[in-house]
Amino acid sequence: MSYTIDLHGKVALVTGAGRGIGQAIALALAEAGADIAVAEIKAELAADTVAQVTALGRTAKPYAVDVADFTAVHTMLDIVHKDFGKLDIVVNNAGITKDTLLVRMGEEDWDAVLRINLKGAFNCTHGAAKIMMKQRSGRIVNIASIIGLIGNAGQANYAASKAGLIGLTKSAAKELASRGINVNAIAPGFIQTKMTEVLTDELKQAMLNLIPQKALGLPADVAKAVVFLCSDLSNYITGQVLVVDGGMVM
Repeated sequence: MSYTIDLHGKVALVTGAGRGIGQAIALALAEAGADIAVAEIKAELAADTVAQVTALGRTAKPYAVDVADFTAVHTMLDIVHKDFGKLDIVVNNAGITKDTLLVRMGEEDWDAVLRINLKGAFNCTHGAAKIMMKQRSGRIVNIASIIGLIGNAGQANYAASKAGLIGLTKSAAKELASRGINVNAIAPGFIQTKMTEVLTDELKQAMLNLIPQKALGLPADVAKAVVFLCSDLSNYITGQVLVVDGGMVM
């Protein structure tokens, strides 16, 4: 029995893949052999990822889409399917934050976060499932957050969106399992990104004090978990939430 990961011949769509965790996921899947459809709100934001995937010897194409637009997402998925001839993997990574205390949160801040983080994942899953059901195979990975498991002051909208994403994951997994489609979620903890780079040393230390491994995660840590869930090594895993947080939430 082989325990190597080989995604050659697979086609993966990654949303929000222009930078950060999304870009790391796209590159990790490409390094494992997959061709990549790079989805971003604007095509130019996908350019760097497309270039890096191409440099790895894989095929990559950019797709501009607002994941919260149901019709636009379905149109984009049809184009991806025509361009590549198949769709094996979808990673719902696109997401935003608009943090503030609950009593100060405006309706527009609540709606914007739920629209991108949760509705966007529903739209992509809805369209991709129809393609994958015909293939009788597929992997869908939703990038949630530990905040969806434990909540966080100042992030009621974000926590609700990620908790909802976990519920969507479990429901979709039950519906699609009989068609050979596995649906799982990954819940990252504190990951080194541009957002964490601007934090003060005091805030960073406070974060580290909550993490048993005493280190922030890297985008690559999340990406490696995605690759695992998209590989044959995870054939009997569906409807699960894989926490990648250095032991913060136990």
